Amino acid sequence: MTIIKGYRRADGKAGIRNHVLLMPTVVCANQVVNRIGQQVSGTVAIPHQHGCSQVGDDKERTHRVLVGMGKNPNVGAVLIVSLGCEVMNAKQIRDEIRETGKPVLWIDIQDEGGSVKAIQKGIEAARELVSQVEQTPQEDIHLSEIIVGVKCGGSDATSGLCSNPALGKASDLIISEGGSIVMGETTEIIGAEHIVAEKAVSEDVREKLYSCVEKFEKEIERMGVDMRGGNPSPGNIEGGLSSIEEKSLGCISKAGTSSLQGVVEYAEPIPGRGFYFMDSPGNDIECVSGMAAAGVNVVCFTTGLGTPTGNPIVPVIKITGNERTGKRMADNIDIDTSNVLQGKETLEQAGKHIFKEIVNVATGSLTKAEILGHQEFSINRIGISL
Repeated sequence: MTIIKGYRRADGKAGIRNHVLLMPTVVCANQVVNRIGQQVSGTVAIPHQHGCSQVGDDKERTHRVLVGMGKNPNVGAVLIVSLGCEVMNAKQIRDEIRETGKPVLWIDIQDEGGSVKAIQKGIEAARELVSQVEQTPQEDIHLSEIIVGVKCGGSDATSGLCSNPALGKASDLIISEGGSIVMGETTEIIGAEHIVAEKAVSEDVREKLYSCVEKFEKEIERMGVDMRGGNPSPGNIEGGLSSIEEKSLGCISKAGTSSLQGVVEYAEPIPGRGFYFMDSPGNDIECVSGMAAAGVNVVCFTTGLGTPTGNPIVPVIKITGNERTGKRMADNIDIDTSNVLQGKETLEQAGKHIFKEIVNVATGSLTKAEILGHQEFSINRIGISL
């Protein structure tokens, strides 16, 4: 039984960070939020380009992501900043996040009388929230309460040969402890979806997985484009990946050998323990943001070519199987598993190394992305702007 140090929230969930989240409901509030964040240490912000000129499922997706980010147990308190005339309902977002029992404050730029007054009010509110969350003590948390996202980006030939299957070994260790694994990237299981589907615990789960792939393929067909223009990317191809099928076979190994318990929509809360798949884009930042909004505590991100991507509320552990990338991008890479390819280490040993790093990060050790301040955030959009 592995014990980590975390933060117990009022709703019983466990977080591994204790952030005060600054949340604009609309792109028009981004600058005010950024100014507040610059003045108040202990806060993180999620500026984004959405929140207005959206309807239907697209509007609901943005709403679900914002609420999910606020509800993530790595967040101790939330300050919402609205403009006042956007389609996002700030009061509803506040009330839904408050269901967790955490403190949530809301200010409106138009009601406050403009940006300067809103910034002043926001600084006061943010300082009050930081003071509150600083009183939250760390306590012993069982690793089974942690949700780990598994993601890959900037892949090359070493990803499928080394870092992805090594992460799969770590995934098996997480699930053996009673924890949860979430794999995303619908675009990157194409050609290998049948292998993932074979792990499904029921026919319903299997059909839902196939439906995700079919929906994406129909959208590509509707657009009249060839997905191969963007996936595999030029970097993937240069790194030795010849097709989406080859890339997918490496991608799916990140989840290990466990049964697929369910399939969730983008940013939909993870309903149980074990291995889940999230219908999401392969785009690094959009995928990780969706995982964070779904309640993931930490993301393990494999990369052969190297990428600095982080997240405002979720620590992102970077893993490579490419020795050259590990040395060249040492500022960004947390774990180099290239010893496996050199015969100096087994996949099982590399998996244990990754598992140990997850435990360390969950207990408070900072990832390279956190140290460098990488806080990328982006909401996947599915509709047109009005």
